[in-house]
Amino acid sequence: MTELWNYENRCWEAGYETVCGVDEAGRGPLAGPVCAAAVILPRGLDIPGLNDSKKLTAKRREALYDIITEQALAYGIAFASEQEIDEINILQATFLAMRRAMDQLRVRPDIALIDGNRETDFGLPVQTIVKGDSLSANIAAASILAKVTRDRFMLEMDEKYPQYGFATHKGYGTRAHYAALREFGPCPIHRRTFLKNLHAE
Repeated sequence: MTELWNYENRCWEAGYETVCGVDEAGRGPLAGPVCAAAVILPRGLDIPGLNDSKKLTAKRREALYDIITEQALAYGIAFASEQEIDEINILQATFLAMRRAMDQLRVRPDIALIDGNRETDFGLPVQTIVKGDSLSANIAAASILAKVTRDRFMLEMDEKYPQYGFATHKGYGTRAHYAALREFGPCPIHRRTFLKNLHAE
C-alpha cells in the first residue's frame, strides 16, 4: 500500500501541501457521458484493496466507493455529456469533466496528479502519470469514484433504453451492442461521432 503514496510523497517533499488525484471513466464507449472524479485523501490513509478500478470487481468498487467518499478530505465527480463529446471531441470533453470535478472540491489543491500523458490547463500545477490509477492512491481513488458513478448512470439508462444492453456492456462497443445498434439505430445517449464506422462493422 505504501508504494501507492510514492508520487504524493514526492509532491509533499517538494512543498505542495494538498495533492489531488484526477481520473476518468468512459472515454471509449459508444454511448453515455464521460465521467471524471477528483479526490484528496488524508495523508497516508490506508484503504485495503485500493487499486486501479479496472482491476477490481464491481462489488469491490462499490464497497471502496463508500469508504473513499466517507474518508476523503474532499472529492468531486462530474460528467461531460455525449453531446459535448460530439461537439468538442472526447479528449476535450474528458478535460471538461475533470475541470468540473476539480471545481467541486471544497479544499483547494496545490497540485493535481492526472492519470495519463495529456496535459491541459487546470489553473494549478499538474503532473501526468501514465498508469497513474495503479501508481497513486489519490488517482486510484478517483478512478473508482468515476467508474462507479458512470456504471450507475448506465444502469439507469438500461432501464430507459433496455434494447441496447447497457447494464451489461456500459455502452462499450461489444458485438451485442453493435447488433442492437444495427437493429434499433442509435438512441439519444449514443455518441454520434463514435458511430461513423457502424455500417462498416
